[in-house]
Amino acid sequence: MARLLRSLALLMGIVCAAIGVFHFALGIDSVPGEGSAGATVDSRERFYGALFLGYGLLWVWAARRSPISATVVRWLSGIFLLGGAGRLLSLAIHGPPQWFQVVLTGIEVVLPFVFFWLASADERANRSVASA
Repeated sequence: MARLLRSLALLMGIVCAAIGVFHFALGIDSVPGEGSAGATVDSRERFYGALFLGYGLLWVWAARRSPISATVVRWLSGIFLLGGAGRLLSLAIHGPPQWFQVVLTGIEVVLPFVFFWLASADERANRSVASA
């Protein structure tokens, strides 16, 4: 379980950091269907890109701890789930976005529960090893 959690957390961190760099570098051009939304939206997109880069680096940091902190994984997963909830709220208010955003919504709603499960399983395994 620990190896799977570490691998998925590291992958999550690398992917999130790469997405953050992509959005930071390209601004609004990184968002499908946005076209020429203007300087304000471009500025916001680059700001969020920097935050997502930092979020990804936190995942990498967490994956490199030994043992991995289940609490940190739960917090990072909860933040990701909150992002998915934001997309669901937008879907309910404004209707469906571009198709790829719908795919991302599914990932953002399901993946946190995988991490919650893995963190709990790893935590139980660490507890039983410590008590043995």
